Amino acid sequence: MHITMSSGNRKERRAKGSKTSANGKGSGFQPTNEIDEDGVEMILKHPDFSKPTGKTLFDLAEERQRELDKINGRTRVVKVPVASTPALPDDVPPIGPLGDSILYSISMAVLHLTLDVLVYSQYREDILWNEILWRAFTAWPIFILAVYLTHVDFSYRFPILRDATFFGGSVVAGCYLIYSGNKHGYFYVMKSAPPVGTLWIWSVVEMSLPFAVTSVAVVLGYIWWNGFDFF
Repeated sequence: MHITMSSGNRKERRAKGSKTSANGKGSGFQPTNEIDEDGVEMILKHPDFSKPTGKTLFDLAEERQRELDKINGRTRVVKVPVASTPALPDDVPPIGPLGDSILYSISMAVLHLTLDVLVYSQYREDILWNEILWRAFTAWPIFILAVYLTHVDFSYRFPILRDATFFGGSVVAGCYLIYSGNKHGYFYVMKSAPPVGTLWIWSVVEMSLPFAVTSVAVVLGYIWWNGFDFF
């Protein structure tokens, strides 16, 4: 008799549970394919990329570190760039004045050799390569020193003065080269034209564009005023 009642109680509990689940009043999860307005707004909401208004973890860590440094008697040195340090112009050679002087001087020595050959050819003389190479080689150290002194950091701190110096040297070298070619004999020109011509071209290259154009115009005006021949 007891077993029959127990079995009937189990059947009643199962029937009651099934009825509760069918009415939707149970505690189990009920799947659905519907979504309300709040759910749509949550899905379409953009993430917040704004900066934090309060202290961040980095700020709190920095404050804690300062407190510990103060307790332990330590002082941290923070390197701050000095704003008053004068910056060098953009045209300062990145390889330094020594490396730049070597590169420039090699080009100037080659230019010296080329002008020497051109002068020999102009006067229909046999080209003496030993003498031409030796003159270019002996002029090379002078070119190195000249370029080095004009390419140190100090010379770039006064750009106007630097341009004015090269302007004066360019005008003097150019006018002297034209005067020498028209007034002196061929032997004198053969000796003086290569180094003077090299210094003239180098001075024009070193100047800023307005000064370089003006110096060339002055030399051309000197040729026109005196009626000299350029070649």
